[in-house]
Amino acid sequence: MPTSVCGTWDMISNVNFDGYMKALGISVHLRKIALRLKLKKVIEQQGDQYIVKTVSTFRNYTISFKIGHEFEEFTKGLDNRHIKSTVTWQGNKLTCEQTGEKKNRGWAHWVEGDKLHLELYCDGQICKQVFKKNVNE
Repeated sequence: MPTSVCGTWDMISNVNFDGYMKALGISVHLRKIALRLKLKKVIEQQGDQYIVKTVSTFRNYTISFKIGHEFEEFTKGLDNRHIKSTVTWQGNKLTCEQTGEKKNRGWAHWVEGDKLHLELYCDGQICKQVFKKNVNE
């Protein structure tokens, strides 16, 4: 069984977020705002359902899914696209493959020590984010 990714996590690093957002076609104005944000991830598991919340002072985004089940996702407030997503465990990584307008799009979450790692990828661009477990948890 993979290490649990559940918890509240505060961002401590964010590498190539601008390149990833460019690959998604996000406007320069929104990219400038997004680059200044300190994101928080809240990941919960309720039975076989996962809920992943990305929280910031500017905008919040929530998805919920069951492992191995394709679901329709509207990336409202991000790049505003309708995509199909499937999340699976690949070893210790919770991975998501997303299909739609953009090629090679998805993400992977995994835990190493007390840190949550997230790789976001799209069209050859990879953003690497690292989060530390919230001390109030």
